[in-house]
Amino acid sequence: MPTPSAPWPYPRWIAHRGAGRLAPENTLAAFRLGAAHGYRMLECDVRLSADGVPFLLHDDTLERTTSGRGPAGEQPWSWLADLDAGAWHSPAFRGERLPTLADVAAFSLAQPEGHWVNLEIKPSPGTDDLTGRVVGREARRLWSDHPTLRPLLTSFRPEALAGALAAAPDLPRGLLISQLPDGADDRRWLEPAMALGCCAVVLQHRLWTAERVARAREAGLRCLTYTVNEAEEARRLIGMGLDGLITDRVDAFDPVRGDIRT
Repeated sequence: MPTPSAPWPYPRWIAHRGAGRLAPENTLAAFRLGAAHGYRMLECDVRLSADGVPFLLHDDTLERTTSGRGPAGEQPWSWLADLDAGAWHSPAFRGERLPTLADVAAFSLAQPEGHWVNLEIKPSPGTDDLTGRVVGREARRLWSDHPTLRPLLTSFRPEALAGALAAAPDLPRGLLISQLPDGADDRRWLEPAMALGCCAVVLQHRLWTAERVARAREAGLRCLTYTVNEAEEARRLIGMGLDGLITDRVDAFDPVRGDIRT
């Protein structure tokens, strides 16, 4: 099977939102726990505050994972920085704060031998291009002295990836895909990723078939997937040779040995 020729530095196993479900998602506590389980690549969601600070949060709104309310993108960072982003998960994490992208970079680069990060660009409504440009620019700046650890930028929003391409053309990009049109076993489903100069496609795990892996390989693209939490599904995807598996179950999969613990 043809394989992409460009070097691929990233580990196969990627911890979703830091440590999946074991700690409050998208916090440094989750990053620390993911690293403690042996994961050297951590995924997180990055969006912009009202005054343009890139910070970690999955949802457009604040209610689910913080003590705040309303649209996150309408608040300045000085206000967001005071929110509790841990108490919703469990009392042990009460007082955990929302990290900035700069906090994430400092954490990843301070680890022994360094850790890689998958930055999923999460634009607030109407800010796709701007969010992609700011995240790309800041990621390029923050990791500029560590080119071997440069982050992978991904998004479901092609416009956000286009913004990242404009701001940081040297950073690798991947297009996230949650569904495919019926009969999408030809190259057409790959065209948006190729048009954006992506090095990878990141499909929902049930979408991957051996034929689609072959199509992506022929197009020179790496194959990643989300969110893989079951051992049987992990074995199926590893058997097809996928390059990256994003998981919530950091306690179930051993990223160092490549074993399935449960």
